[in-house]
Amino acid sequence: MKKIFFLFILGLTLSTPSVLAQNVVSTKAHKVVFQLTNNDTLAHKALVRQINNLLTAAPNAQIEVVCHNNGIEFLTAAKTKQAKGITELKAKGVVFAACENTLRERKIEKTEIVSEAIFVPAGVLEVVMKQEDGYSYLKAGF
Repeated sequence: MKKIFFLFILGLTLSTPSVLAQNVVSTKAHKVVFQLTNNDTLAHKALVRQINNLLTAAPNAQIEVVCHNNGIEFLTAAKTKQAKGITELKAKGVVFAACENTLRERKIEKTEIVSEAIFVPAGVLEVVMKQEDGYSYLKAGF
């Protein structure tokens, strides 16, 4: 019985580091740009979860989220349901970009956008330039 218990404890001890290390899949500085054009709050929640999952698997990833069209609501302070997630991700180095074209077209003032965001002249062009700089493209939403 003592021998079985010892083997059990030994097995747990040896397997624990590998279980903890399984979350980190890559230490490479992956570059990812997410394009968000959707105002679906479930899509916004999923985006925050996906980015957190990505950072768990690849903690050195460089991530930018470009919001334009209906996706601007994700960064609109009075409308977003993900303010806490945005703040936490910003603290982890995620960049959130609001499209100035969308703001102009919808008559949204920059002061209405969460403080964590930066502003880019054209969201679509920002996505293109990130891809030209070697970023992988992911479309956010359903």
